Amino acid sequence: MGDDSEWLKLSVDQKCEHKLWKARLSGYEEALKIFQKIKDEKSPEWSKYLGLIKKFVTDSNAVVQLKGLEAALVFVENAHVAGKTTGEVVSGVVSKVFNQPKAKAKELGTEICLMYIEIEKGEAVQEELLKGLDSKNPKITVACIETLRKALSEFGSKIILLKPIIKVLPKLFESREKAIRDEAKLIAVEIYRWIRDALKAPLQNINPVQLKELEEEWCRLPPGAPRPTRFLRSQQELEAKLEQQQSAGGDAEGGGDDGDEAPQIDAYELLEAVEILSKLPKDFYDKIEAKKWQERKEALEAVEILVKNPKLEAGDYSDLVKALKKVVGKDTNVMLVALAAKCLTGLAVGLRKKFGQYAGHVVPTILEKFKEKKPQVVQALQEAIDAIFLTTTLQSISEDILAVMDNKNPTIKQQTSLFIARSFRHCTSSTLPKSLLKPFCAALLKHINDSAPEVRDAAFEALGTALKVVGEKAVNPFLVDVDKLKLDRIKECSEKVELVYGKKSGATVEKRESKALPGKTVASGAAGDKDVKDAVAPKSGPMKKAPAAKASGPPKKGKPAASGATGGAGSKNKKGSDVKEIVEPELSVEVCEEKASAVLPPTCLQLLDSGNWKERLACMEEFQKAVELMDRTEMPCQALVRMLAKKPGWKETNFQVMQMKLHIVALVAQKGHFSKTSAQVVLDGLVDKIGDVKCGNNAKEALTSIAEACLLPWTAEQVMSMAFSQKNPKNQSETLNWLSNAIKEFGFSGLNVKAFISNVKTALAATNPAVRTSAITLLGVMYLYVGPSLRMFFEDEKTALLSQIDAEFEKMQGQTPPAPTRGTTKNTGGGADEGEDGDDPEEGGSDVVDLLPRVEISDKITVELVSKIGDKNWKIRKEGLDEVTSIINEAKFIQPNIGELAAALKGRLNDSNKILVQQTLSILQQLAVAMGPNIRQHVRNLGIPIITVLGDSKNNVRAAALATVNAWAEQTGMKEWLEGEDLSEELRKENPFLRQELLGWLAEKLPALRSAPTDLILCVPHLYSCLEDRNGDVRKKAQDALPFFMMHLGYEKMAKATGKLKPTSKDQVLAMLEKAKANMPAKPAAPSKSSSKPAGGAGAAKFQPVSAPVEDSMASSGESKPDPKKARGGGVSSKAKGVQGKKMPSKTSLKEEDDKSGPIFIVVPNGKEQRMKDEKALKVLKWNFTTPRDEYIEQLKLQMSSCVARWLQDEMFHSDFQHHNKALAVMVDHLESEKEGVISCLDLILKWLTLRFFDTNTSVLMKALEYLKLLFTLLSDEEYHLTENEASSFIPYLILKVGEPKDVIRKDVRAILNRMCLVYPASKMFPFIMEGTKSKNSKQRAECLEELGCLVESYGMNVCQPTPGKALKEMAIHIGDRDNTVRNAALNTIVTVYNVHGDQVFKLIGNLSEKDMSMLEERIKRSAKRPAAAPIKQVEERPQRTQNLNSNANMLRKGPAEDMSSRLNQARSLSGHSEAPHTVPREFQLDLDEIENDNGTVRCEMPALVQHKLDDIFEPVLIPEPKIRAVSPHFDDMHSNTASTINFIISQVASGDINTSVQALAQIDEVLRQEDKSEAMSGHIDQFLIATFMQLRLIYNTHMADEKLDKDEIIKLYSCIIGNMISLFQIENLAREASTGVLKDLMHGLITLMLDSRIEDLEEGQQVFRSVNLLVVKVLEKSDQTNILSALLVLLQDSLLATAGSPKFSELVMKCLWRMVRLLPDTINSINLDRILLDIHIFMKVFPKEKLKQCKSEFPIRTLKTLLHTLCKLKGPKILDHLTMIDNKNESELEAHLCRMMKHSLDQMGSKSDKETEKGASRIDEKSSKAKVNDFLAEIFKKIGSKENTKEGLAELYEYKKKYSDADIEPFLKNSSQFFQSYVERGLRVIEMEREGKGRIPSSTGISPQMEVSCVPPPTSTVSSVGNTNGEEVGPSVYLERLKILRQRCGLENSKQDDRPALTLLSKPSGPAVVSSTDMLHSKLSQIRESREQHQHLDLDSNQMHSVATSSSSSSTAANIDDLKKRLERIKSSRK
Repeated sequence: MGDDSEWLKLSVDQKCEHKLWKARLSGYEEALKIFQKIKDEKSPEWSKYLGLIKKFVTDSNAVVQLKGLEAALVFVENAHVAGKTTGEVVSGVVSKVFNQPKAKAKELGTEICLMYIEIEKGEAVQEELLKGLDSKNPKITVACIETLRKALSEFGSKIILLKPIIKVLPKLFESREKAIRDEAKLIAVEIYRWIRDALKAPLQNINPVQLKELEEEWCRLPPGAPRPTRFLRSQQELEAKLEQQQSAGGDAEGGGDDGDEAPQIDAYELLEAVEILSKLPKDFYDKIEAKKWQERKEALEAVEILVKNPKLEAGDYSDLVKALKKVVGKDTNVMLVALAAKCLTGLAVGLRKKFGQYAGHVVPTILEKFKEKKPQVVQALQEAIDAIFLTTTLQSISEDILAVMDNKNPTIKQQTSLFIARSFRHCTSSTLPKSLLKPFCAALLKHINDSAPEVRDAAFEALGTALKVVGEKAVNPFLVDVDKLKLDRIKECSEKVELVYGKKSGATVEKRESKALPGKTVASGAAGDKDVKDAVAPKSGPMKKAPAAKASGPPKKGKPAASGATGGAGSKNKKGSDVKEIVEPELSVEVCEEKASAVLPPTCLQLLDSGNWKERLACMEEFQKAVELMDRTEMPCQALVRMLAKKPGWKETNFQVMQMKLHIVALVAQKGHFSKTSAQVVLDGLVDKIGDVKCGNNAKEALTSIAEACLLPWTAEQVMSMAFSQKNPKNQSETLNWLSNAIKEFGFSGLNVKAFISNVKTALAATNPAVRTSAITLLGVMYLYVGPSLRMFFEDEKTALLSQIDAEFEKMQGQTPPAPTRGTTKNTGGGADEGEDGDDPEEGGSDVVDLLPRVEISDKITVELVSKIGDKNWKIRKEGLDEVTSIINEAKFIQPNIGELAAALKGRLNDSNKILVQQTLSILQQLAVAMGPNIRQHVRNLGIPIITVLGDSKNNVRAAALATVNAWAEQTGMKEWLEGEDLSEELRKENPFLRQELLGWLAEKLPALRSAPTDLILCVPHLYSCLEDRNGDVRKKAQDALPFFMMHLGYEKMAKATGKLKPTSKDQVLAMLEKAKANMPAKPAAPSKSSSKPAGGAGAAKFQPVSAPVEDSMASSGESKPDPKKARGGGVSSKAKGVQGKKMPSKTSLKEEDDKSGPIFIVVPNGKEQRMKDEKALKVLKWNFTTPRDEYIEQLKLQMSSCVARWLQDEMFHSDFQHHNKALAVMVDHLESEKEGVISCLDLILKWLTLRFFDTNTSVLMKALEYLKLLFTLLSDEEYHLTENEASSFIPYLILKVGEPKDVIRKDVRAILNRMCLVYPASKMFPFIMEGTKSKNSKQRAECLEELGCLVESYGMNVCQPTPGKALKEMAIHIGDRDNTVRNAALNTIVTVYNVHGDQVFKLIGNLSEKDMSMLEERIKRSAKRPAAAPIKQVEERPQRTQNLNSNANMLRKGPAEDMSSRLNQARSLSGHSEAPHTVPREFQLDLDEIENDNGTVRCEMPALVQHKLDDIFEPVLIPEPKIRAVSPHFDDMHSNTASTINFIISQVASGDINTSVQALAQIDEVLRQEDKSEAMSGHIDQFLIATFMQLRLIYNTHMADEKLDKDEIIKLYSCIIGNMISLFQIENLAREASTGVLKDLMHGLITLMLDSRIEDLEEGQQVFRSVNLLVVKVLEKSDQTNILSALLVLLQDSLLATAGSPKFSELVMKCLWRMVRLLPDTINSINLDRILLDIHIFMKVFPKEKLKQCKSEFPIRTLKTLLHTLCKLKGPKILDHLTMIDNKNESELEAHLCRMMKHSLDQMGSKSDKETEKGASRIDEKSSKAKVNDFLAEIFKKIGSKENTKEGLAELYEYKKKYSDADIEPFLKNSSQFFQSYVERGLRVIEMEREGKGRIPSSTGISPQMEVSCVPPPTSTVSSVGNTNGEEVGPSVYLERLKILRQRCGLENSKQDDRPALTLLSKPSGPAVVSSTDMLHSKLSQIRESREQHQHLDLDSNQMHSVATSSSSSSTAANIDDLKKRLERIKSSRK
């Protein structure tokens, strides 16, 4: 029993999972209480139970399950996270609760389901419940139906999707189980409550008895619309509001409103589509052509039966429609006509929008067939055409209808008008725009005057309907000339009309509206109407009128000028009655005189024809005064102008009188009601005077005034015809000039392009050049408005003239038409019209359609031509297509009627001959331009097939198809393409090419749309399948398009659409949706009035000849200028500048010179960041290509438009290279002055320069490289850091140029790469250059390899990315390259690495072929014989490269933050970690400024003991205060998984900030101390150890040397590090993970720490040493024994190789090895002997016995022998089997040594080895044999030839020559170069001088960088004394002698040379230090001349921090010597 109660102690969640039911019951009860107590829905407590809730509901024990259900219900109701459990819990409820016998359980289960629905998880619940309907257990099925019914009843049909339920209802009614049938009946009744009769059709096929019962039940239902009683959480407020309404008694009002809340379900949507094409009789197409009418009837009856199906499946019905159309059009039997019409009706009803593509073919035929009189036929045709109308838009069939309106047959006219009337009823004010209304009204107005009464009545009805739909205001302008009777008749008809959308009579609504909207202006804005319409459309009732009311607006008071005008109607129609055109009859001269005398002084009239000009002048002055004082209403304009024309009239000879006369004409026109009749009187005279020198301007002024009064189009037409009817060229040219200006002032609205063009052509043919010039100028102005299509009219002109026209057009390109300044109040639209314009995207092109003369080509599309195009022989097909091309070319602009051509071309789109497909595509492209916006009616039948071609496998065909689709979309806008299912059907096809092209196209087009049709949702399921497509490109394109779909459909709809996906797919897609949600762009805003009107004048938006709709013309939303190629006359002003409104025109009209004065780069705040975000979010193309395509160039242009001066951009993207040179010259000039701008546009500048790399012109390339050099110099001065984005889009393309054949270019590119290292980490440059080595261009490979060598030489091995091993293997591949240069480069690079890294290189390279390896070894040997001077060119580069490290460490401007792992890599690259310590050549130079400014102390650093390359980075002088990056508080959110968290913490261990590092170490220590958590560190050990020894280096180099730092902080950091390590190395399995390289570095760090004398001086120093000792022991014992032994051997080898190393260091390493030897008996079996013996082999290879004997100490050789001895002892002869890893055993003495040991007794071996050890000496004995001498000399020369040991080699050679003066070194020198020989001789002389204390000798020859002698004691000598307090361990006397001399020169005492404090010289400034620094200055002066351009390369340890005096890299080398002397004097005096 005791065991049973154990569970009582468990926690609640553990109880809930217990196997005992009692425990679970208790757990559920407690959980329930906890759930009820938690008040916060977001409490973390809820998350504990996430995984348990399913168990709550599926418990096997019924009693416990009940309690679990209660708890689960409370959880779902209150927990914020409950939604995550929906699927599993509801599934559990369905399977385990609904089958329970207890009603309570079922009830709770149902409640849980409903609660999930309430928390917005309705879809998931419904999905699970629908699955439950398939259960074999009827109980479950019944419960699922019941739950669905309850859900529908409570939440309503908006939340519960009815379609899937209705789909399964018939199946439920067929069930054997009565309970299921009954429940099905109940749910059917519930569904009927919500959707009424829409349910009837889907249930027609159930059992008649059941149907009858159902219908009875349905009849009993109350009539009112149901209302939901329960609401989603998000709708809770609505619920509260409803309750308030009810309590306030506002039920009636609210009820009406909410009744409509239920969505109107379309029965059609609930039906299953039926496929009928396959069911057509096989002989149908034969029978339909049969001669016997009975057979034709049979065929039609078969079709009629099929089309009765209410919903038909989409397919290719073109043949069937063609057949039916033929019957309707040509069959003589009227019965069959009616039958065919019925079939068409059935098709249209069943296919709905999918039938739209065939509508254009059928409508003209049906309309013409209305000539039939029989009512039966007429009715069938009416039904057919009405059904067809619903499948398309009025816009797309308008041309066909208008064409029939002119038919002579009155019946056709009558029926067409009636059809128009019926069609109008389906329209709203937005779907019946002015552009459409205008032609219809014009045609109907003819009909109301028809002789046939039935035609008149029908026309009245149609006009009345239009009036009702759009309101009087919109229709009145077209009814100006209609008399009152007819107008009343139209209004009467209007009142009778009942609209489909249920409007009440216009008048009453208007009244009500005017009350409802007092004072509201009409100008509702472009989007306003549309929004209102969308919001109101679904509702019925009074609200219906809102859109129309907005359009018509409340009646205005007074002010006729403000009344709106129909912009779409063109400016010929004036505004309603207010601005009615003034029509007056022509008056006789007498009447005129009478009228004039009434208003003019009598003298005035008498003197008009006086002979004295002065009197005439006086008369004119009086005339003018009188006119000025006259009232507008009283002014008799015609009379006045006739008086002026009275003799002498326009023949006036005195220019003053004439000027006055012309001025009076202008005044009269401005001030009076000036009619066209009056204008006719004066125009002739004005045109006659327009060319007059003195009077011309007055004549132009008068003409302008008349144009304002009588409208420009009319005036211009009159003036032009008059000017060209006379022969005066001056008048002609001035008329043209006036017109050019007038168009700019008035805008282009209503001008007759056709008439102008003929006049302009006449002018162009004129002999007078002035006339031609004026004509070309006029064309330029017209081009602004009409666009590129204008040129088509002049293609026949002579080439010279055409080139002038083109030049004029080019000038105008990109300019925006100026805002009209005249005629606007009277003639352009008011606010309301703007609103309507905005609503109607098609409006854009309507006027241009009217303006451009279009040719009817249908008569040329003959049957022969169509049959040619469809011929079997491809050549004939081609002929046919060629003919079509020539027809279109000839016609230029065509009417939309192209007969059978559309079908013929469609057939060619899937031609087997791809050339013909391409030709067809180019024809279709032509067709789009030629037909203009009317092409939209062909989108269905021709446009969609073009999209199908996007699936072609050939690239060029796809490209042609895409170009064609774009050309079409430009004309039609996107609406036509997105409506209907066609596009989704295309996307459904599983063709990867089609999918990726189509998605790419949509991704490009959707962002520019302001709104998209709802049909876009149909594409979403296919989009989701594309996201999981097998093809990667398809997936990528789908991901790119995702945010743009979401932009139009919203996240909710998109997420909802995932409901049908498989669970795995759903999760993936939802994750992608979340991602896309973050990147979703905002919809482009509607163009604001302030920008659209002024910018485009009376219709800038309208005058785009190829007139994209407004939405499309906004596509360039980011541009600040329209793209010249696409601008088509400017179009709608872009949004970027739209805000500026009226300022725009003035901006564009600035002269170029003025433009150039401003900055060339404009700083856009966060512009660069935004561009990077866009690129990251894939909103724009990633800059990645092999050759730049147009879309990249266009994108760059677009991006530059906002931040680069316009004129410069034109230069940059000009087709002529000379303009590029100009642009580069300007950029160079502005580089210094516009630093900020350059940096803010840097990404764009670099991208543009990459484009220049692809130019073939060398001068541009040279200029670009020159600019880049200056640019990167500037960037490094500014301490800018290149962002990843900038680097990746530039460096790869720069590297391409490194392979150029021209040396100059290669040299420049290398120089740029060098400079780039100052602004971008070398370690990140490395992979780019490595990628360059894979090029096919051998020059590029070679140069890249050389550059890699330079990088390694300058920055050490850690630049090699991803790892040195991988990088070296890649490089080594090129040793076997075909090209000799590449081979050499590869060998040189690896030799460079070898010089830095030693023999480790062979390990890293891996296996090479014998040939390659021998070449490499040979090269290494050869390099050892040469002085390892860096190539001369690198002398310049080195200081820059070194400086780079500082600039990286001290980045003032950093790019966007990179992730933590990349920061760690950067930290690694900065701290110079590599797998073996190496010596970095360094230069010492004095920073005199620093010393001068110093007040008496020189800060110096101590010389280091170990080699690293940290010296540059951690210099206290250069490093700024470290910026502490605290751990983000949202750390857990950022890094959800443990691994990334640990990575982040580890990266902080190496932080330069002590606190950050301590915190990180504390976190790791906590993990390590907990057994259960320490496993998390597995896999991160190496990473952690690397970070730790980086931190050790940092302390050693920086923190210890920083006097500001409190040393207690450092001790604290040390104790944290050591504590952590001890914890780590106590956990054996973790300790063993440490790799050899890392252990080597760790031991290096720890031993260096043990030798740090500075710690000894600290209070707790001894404690630190003890801890380190303990740690070292732990590391030796617990690490993987093979790894640690190997690491120690490599470390010993490196420490012995390093001349600067301390003997003490090597000694400690050997002590560690001895400890390992002692452990060997226990560990021998766990050691990989093969690896250890390989390491010993390498050691012995590097240190043969002779060399070891030369060591200063005998310990190394003894250690090695002891180790081998122990191994032999433990393994015996078997040890010889472990030499498997050694390739060439002869390279070392290891094998021989082991064999000897096996032969002799161990004792003998021991004594022998002892003797050998005793014999070991550091110099060759006099008794050495000659062979040994040669070996020794070879060794010395090898040292001299290596960079690190050159000085030691020279010193040894000097000693050797001193001892053996007769020794012959000639043989060694003879094979070397002259340079090397002179170097050796010089070096020996320098040493001789030094030894004798004579200082340096001046040099006249250039010397290698290694030659300079240090003026600081080299570490070789200083360090050798470390720790030797008694001096016994010091080497031969010669070293002591050198040390003394060097110490003297640095001002040090020699008395205490061996004391350890000598080491603290650099860290603790004291008296001598000052002396030494001034001495060093003296020394520096003596060197200046000699080392102008050189740099010293000393064997410095890389841990050493050089003093302030050495911080300048190269700046002071060329300083003036006198200046240095003066500064030195100043320093000396300041020290005193």
